[in-house]
Amino acid sequence: METKPPLPPFNEGSAILKVRLAEDAWNSRDPARVVQVYTPDTIWRNRAEFPVGRDEVQAFLHRKWIKEQDYRLIKELWAFRDHRIAVRFAYEWHDSGGAWFRSYGNENWEFTPQGLMHRRFASINDLAIAAHERKFHWPLGRRPDDHPGLSDLGL
Repeated sequence: METKPPLPPFNEGSAILKVRLAEDAWNSRDPARVVQVYTPDTIWRNRAEFPVGRDEVQAFLHRKWIKEQDYRLIKELWAFRDHRIAVRFAYEWHDSGGAWFRSYGNENWEFTPQGLMHRRFASINDLAIAAHERKFHWPLGRRPDDHPGLSDLGL
């Protein structure tokens, strides 16, 4: 059976690590990599889309990162208990016309005993920002360890 540590039940340290590993995967912008942390029959709600299973999630992520260019994400642990984690997040991106946005949201995650995410429910709002208002300036990919998190940035 496939496992993705850290495994539930989560403590504060393992929940923080799980959140950072998710952030790192999403910042790769590699749908094939990202879907490996979800169960084959994962259930999502992302805005008004409801993909089910890795194949639908992978297709969703592919579409997402075509639209949301130069995507950079920060996630922060909000709460945890047993096999569930709640996070808040913000990400910055621009569209094909060069307009910048900061998207804010919350996610609720539910994990299997093997550490795979079975359910992901996301609520997200987009805010148009000017390029000079951007706060996420690291090179594409993993956020550097010394880059401020959401709370440090006042977000």
